[in-house]
This record gives sequence, structure tokens and C-alpha cells, in this order.
Amino acid sequence: MKGQKIISRVIIEIIGAPKEHVDNTLKNVEEQVKQEYDIKVLKNKIFEAKQMKDKPFFSGFIEDEIEFKDFDRLTGFIFDFMPSSIEILEPSIFEIHVHDLNTMLNDLIAKLHQYDMIVKNLRAENILMAGEFEKMGLDTKKDKKKK
Repeated sequence: MKGQKIISRVIIEIIGAPKEHVDNTLKNVEEQVKQEYDIKVLKNKIFEAKQMKDKPFFSGFIEDEIEFKDFDRLTGFIFDFMPSSIEILEPSIFEIHVHDLNTMLNDLIAKLHQYDMIVKNLRAENILMAGEFEKMGLDTKKDKKKK
């Protein structure tokens, strides 16, 4: 798989508010994609943010067709930009060397562990903050039920 070019359609979605922030973020992300090494953006289109149904948020997305130099570069791009969708257009069949697959799987495991640690840290901070609120006489559990 080393050295075999891969052409993929990639969709990167941005959700947030206000609308202008989402539109600006889409443009900034597209500029970052274009500056990435060892890739070539063949086609790109930015879809303007639209308000999500029954939500105060806006959603917009980028659709790019990108040529990656090899499988490692494709997986690196996925970890860096976390697209919501990817479709390999070419080649229709390819062989993945065990080394490339091992690298990708270990990168995936490392990223999952990183996210798990972030969630655990946020949960611990939340528990500490709840304790501080209780010391101040605020009952966060009752306050949540009132809303």
C-alpha cells in the first residue's frame, strides 16, 4: 500500500453558533486542508451553514475530493480532521500491508485512550465542582430538576 495513491471524497461537518462563526470555521478548516502536506485537493465545495431543525445551532459542511499519497497519509488526515464521512473512490481494490494496518489500528487505539482520559478528567472535574457548589449551599441536583 505504500506509495499507492488514494482518491477519496471527504465530508467535514461543523456544528455551532452563531451562523457566521460556523461559516468562518468552514473556510478556515478548508484552508488548513489545502495546506496539508502530501495531499492534493482535486475538488472542493463549502456548503453554507443552515440552522438545524428545532435546535439553536447551525450546521455546514465541506465536501472535498482529495488525492492522498498513500494509506498512511489518508489515516493521518482522518485522525487530524475527523471527517464525518469518507468514501474511497480509487483504487477500487488495494492491498494493505500488515505494517500499515497495525500503524492505523494503534493510532486509533491511542486516540480512543486520549478521548477516554479527557472524558474521565471532565467527569472528575464535574464531581469536584459539584462538591464545591454543595459547600456553598447550592444543590445542583435540585437545580437541574427545576429546569
